[in-house]
Amino acid sequence: MPSCPPQRDERSPPITRRLAAVAFADVVGYSILMSQDDAATHRQWTFVVSELIRPLAEQHGGTIVKLLGDGVLAEFPSAFDGVEWGAAVQRRMSKGGQGGASPAASPLVLRVAVHLGDVIEAAGDILGDGVNIAARLQEHAPPGGLIVSEAVYDLVRSSVRAPMRDIGLLELRNIGKAVRAYVFEPEDAQLTVPFRPEQGKLPSVAVLPLLNTGGDSADDYFSDGVVEDITLSLAGLRELTVISRGSTLGYRGHQPDPREVGRALGVRYVMTGTVRRSERAVRVSVELCDASTGASLWAEREEVAAGALFDVQDRIVARIVAGIAPNVRAAELRAAMRKRPENFTAYEHTLRALHVIHSLDLNTFRKAREFLEQAMALDPNFAMPVAWAARWHSLYVGQGWSEDPAEDSAKAIELAVHAIELDRENALALTTYAHLKSYLYHDYDSALTYFERALLACPNHSMTWLLSGGTLAYIGRTEQAIAHTERALELSPFDQSLFYYYMFAGAAHYGHGNYEQAVKWGRLSASENPLYTANHRVLAASLVALSRLDEARSVAASLMKLEPNFRLSLWARTRQPFRNPDVGARYVERLQQAGLSD
Repeated sequence: MPSCPPQRDERSPPITRRLAAVAFADVVGYSILMSQDDAATHRQWTFVVSELIRPLAEQHGGTIVKLLGDGVLAEFPSAFDGVEWGAAVQRRMSKGGQGGASPAASPLVLRVAVHLGDVIEAAGDILGDGVNIAARLQEHAPPGGLIVSEAVYDLVRSSVRAPMRDIGLLELRNIGKAVRAYVFEPEDAQLTVPFRPEQGKLPSVAVLPLLNTGGDSADDYFSDGVVEDITLSLAGLRELTVISRGSTLGYRGHQPDPREVGRALGVRYVMTGTVRRSERAVRVSVELCDASTGASLWAEREEVAAGALFDVQDRIVARIVAGIAPNVRAAELRAAMRKRPENFTAYEHTLRALHVIHSLDLNTFRKAREFLEQAMALDPNFAMPVAWAARWHSLYVGQGWSEDPAEDSAKAIELAVHAIELDRENALALTTYAHLKSYLYHDYDSALTYFERALLACPNHSMTWLLSGGTLAYIGRTEQAIAHTERALELSPFDQSLFYYYMFAGAAHYGHGNYEQAVKWGRLSASENPLYTANHRVLAASLVALSRLDEARSVAASLMKLEPNFRLSLWARTRQPFRNPDVGARYVERLQQAGLSD
């Protein structure tokens, strides 16, 4: 993405790179525990850090680099020391080493990861690829257990007595290459892990990415995308609550225990499976499990020619519905099925685009447009790539990359309208059109009409709930805006683009005057992805509202590095989103106080 080259200050110390053993520890279900009793959870976590994690780190020669809210980043002199620390922490935790907990409080459960890699030292902090890999590895650790990278395993396997299980290559979020990992199972197999309450009274289901068993990692995009139509078809049924595909992508590359998925996502049913692709055929195996017991309800295995894959998808949808929502009428089920492409290669190009479209690296982001254009050329009647192309242009303008925002905004509208013409029930097309009418053209009434149509077409479409929350915030219906963004997060709590969800939650709270909450969500968005420019504006204005000017100016400076051509007066005339003139003027004034100007 375009940015100003860093100016080297001759007085700045040189960058120091070194090899380090990096460890991450994170509380399982921390947000769930905080929602139940934030004060008790905070006291408990503070006690664990001060009385257990920090002293054990010192015993093993380590340093606690920083606290991360519900986690800890630590560094150790060797891989062995890091593993011994992690194992010691988990032993103490499992044996009740949480003296800060009240008798009624749920015990904390940790995930711990250790990796050996390059880090950069800067002002008492460490960062770089080694830290990023350790953080992403931690997400795959079993609750109460320890996960290590292959680099660590090779050094400690002859010294550590605990059994280690090879879990294969993991595709880590925002990490370019797969990492082989090994797991130390928790000593206490009966750990009580916080679970997310089930999503309302309707049967709820999560469809996990199919495990690619073909051996070619280049086909991962295909195994991820095969479940897209299944998820969307189920989401269109009013008898079900369906977790969005974005949240289930975190389970890519492995097949977790359905009970763990049920606890994490708050669902009653979990579908897992595998896909194996060859030149002539696609073999799909799927299984639907009861998340409360882990029991299999049914399984199906089919091998079909690539062009017949859509028949398999339709049968899977019908089987799931028959198993968990038997009252769904056959006619409504047929209406929920997505319109198929006439050209299978067009579908494949669309899946490739979905694999990269939410990247905020400009070169990677542009590849998504190439894939979508190829799909549209191959099958002009296929609505799915047209709708995503409209979404692509919307993001391109919103991120400040477009050299001609008016032209690209018009192109986005044109594509959204065309997608709706091709498929009048396409929730993505309806939602994108509504958002464009709201944010870029300030036609809020039309936007709300199309959001309503999108939710009628697909009641579980998390993006519709999210973006409609934005529009409701812009027109002053802020309590409803907060409710809509909360519903979006319920439907996609672990979305691969959480930075986007968190920003809109922050915008809803900003509009409502909950500036502390707005800052909280803005910080969360920035921690997920610091390259998202829209979040910087909401966060900076919220900080100014709290008179935290130094922090606001720092955020504004980061925005200008990402979007050096940003001009506040032009943005205020064309993209300032709030309908109430006083609210809009105050928003612009706060951005000006943060340091944004012409």
